[in-house]
Amino acid sequence: MMIPIIDLQDALTLGEPRSAQVAREMRAAAMASGFFYVRHHGVDAAQVDAQFALARELLDLPLAARERLAMHLSPSMRGFELMGAQTLDQEARPDLKESFYCGMAYAPDHPYVQAGYQTYGHNQWPAEVPRAPAQCEAYIQAMLGLSRRLMQLMALSLGLPETWFDPTSDSPMVTLRMICYPAHPEGADDRTFGAGAHTDWGAITILAQDSHGGLEVQTPEGHWVPATPIPGCFVVNLGDMIPRWTNGLYHSNPHRVRNLHSGGAPRYSIPFFYEPDYLARIEAVPGTVPDGEVPRYAPCTAGEHLVEMYRRSYALKPHGEEATA
Repeated sequence: MMIPIIDLQDALTLGEPRSAQVAREMRAAAMASGFFYVRHHGVDAAQVDAQFALARELLDLPLAARERLAMHLSPSMRGFELMGAQTLDQEARPDLKESFYCGMAYAPDHPYVQAGYQTYGHNQWPAEVPRAPAQCEAYIQAMLGLSRRLMQLMALSLGLPETWFDPTSDSPMVTLRMICYPAHPEGADDRTFGAGAHTDWGAITILAQDSHGGLEVQTPEGHWVPATPIPGCFVVNLGDMIPRWTNGLYHSNPHRVRNLHSGGAPRYSIPFFYEPDYLARIEAVPGTVPDGEVPRYAPCTAGEHLVEMYRRSYALKPHGEEATA
């Protein structure tokens, strides 16, 4: 399987001339592995390079500084994830990676912040890196704009109006994650990964990766193929909300990370996870359920789905129990 490259030239705004062609290419990729590259995506290379520089600076902070801002101390799951804190593949060892999480800066009086919905709320910023909040917010806005456009093209690929998904993006749940993977240990067993095999939880993931590679995608036939870094391109993959929205027509395929090709250097990657509004209804869109059949997935809200995924991956207690510990 080759991961296709989709060129977004002349398709970055509503009604542009190549939008229909791009939508057809997205449909083919979504019905195969759910993975594709995008080029001419409208995000300046200098902004991406600056974000990698920030990632290195954040994840090079002393351990004590990172422990003070550990994500488990944040109700909105923001801050530093320490080595081994997450196990994406329950059959594998804890993941060999460290990361920093942040999200959109919603105001304290936003109703979702007031309600205590997960992923809405404060970020934790290290005082040692004062430029981090503004720089991350700018990168989030660039990724959010691209995510919304990809959702419009996805709507078009399903035979729906381009703006079909727009109402689900009023107050989106978005997560920016900067990750450092150490070199893969010598003599590691086959249960050791930088990130174990998993599917992403949300709608769309947009990944910037450094030149070392290490991301591997499982084909529909069960083989693992590398998602080799391509200069100027992001890797895009569909998350688990998309099969729910398309009644299984579009796929969210497993992927994993092993830092095998860096010559002993750490690997950095920057995934941006786009999830719609917490209360957005995730159910089969028109045209995806054959006549006389019932949908393959039970309807849910985006928030219900995402909270359950966090609980499974981080062994979190049900909402409300944390306060009693």
